[in-house]
Amino acid sequence: MKKLRFPLLAAIITLMPFATSYGQKIPVELPLYTKGIPNEKPGPDEEKTATTNGILRISNVRTPSVYVYLPAPEIATGTAVLICPGGGYGILAASHEGHDVAKKFKEQGIAAFVLKYRLPDAKTSSDPSIAPLQDAQQALGMIRDSATAWHLNLNKVGIMGFSAGGHLAATVGTHFQKSYLPNAAKEANVRPDFMLLLYPVISSDKAIAHQGSFDKLLGKEASQARLLEFSNEKKVTPQTPPTFLVHASDDKAVPAQNSIVFYEALLQNNVPAELHIYQNGGHGFGLNNPTTSDVWFERCINWMKSNKL
Repeated sequence: MKKLRFPLLAAIITLMPFATSYGQKIPVELPLYTKGIPNEKPGPDEEKTATTNGILRISNVRTPSVYVYLPAPEIATGTAVLICPGGGYGILAASHEGHDVAKKFKEQGIAAFVLKYRLPDAKTSSDPSIAPLQDAQQALGMIRDSATAWHLNLNKVGIMGFSAGGHLAATVGTHFQKSYLPNAAKEANVRPDFMLLLYPVISSDKAIAHQGSFDKLLGKEASQARLLEFSNEKKVTPQTPPTFLVHASDDKAVPAQNSIVFYEALLQNNVPAELHIYQNGGHGFGLNNPTTSDVWFERCINWMKSNKL
């Protein structure tokens, strides 16, 4: 019998009315932790939410959570995606790189979970560099532990990330040999079954790096060894999950070479991968690249189907 990593939370989820209520119009927000937040520094809750130019921005996250989007039962596929919004590890662009995408997955019968993760901040974490990774691993465990209640396939739980959220997702997909959660069960499965990476921050190579993301995550004085530890193209192995990547050639914030070097590493390790690079689109286009009639989300769904995900 499978041992639950989060028995209390799983029990709460099972008893909640929404546990078997598919196609809910309003997503349910669940706390990630029920027995204290790991790596936390006590202090006031200074979380801020603001909407600018139609984009919901969340900052100063102290209490991480996950928003649950369950599809209607007649179209549910059993597949789940954990979504990590971007924002340079300084904010979370939670609407166009989070909730809007979750709604599209839900329409396709795919359960979606938007992660409100802690941003690297010495005010809230004793080790800011691993706080986002801890939250993503916790969320994966929570989804798998709740698979029965949510009618999910344990072998079809993937992770998605945009920009710096793409770095977080890629970190989860390349650092799963170790759980960064204290007192985690040895058998805990923190490996996503697939990755969907949208204009992701990948490499710490100064020629192509988004330096701001690495400065936020590791500090401006980070050693070369520390930078290489989180330069995810260096961490790809044959066990890295199958990956779908999207970028734009004219991305001036996070150069397309980030996706290219990751894709090349996947090929070298015989990991199934697909890469789409649009001529234009810039950075941060979310679901809709206005420069093309092509829809990357449709290509993503086709790739998932072709890989039986």
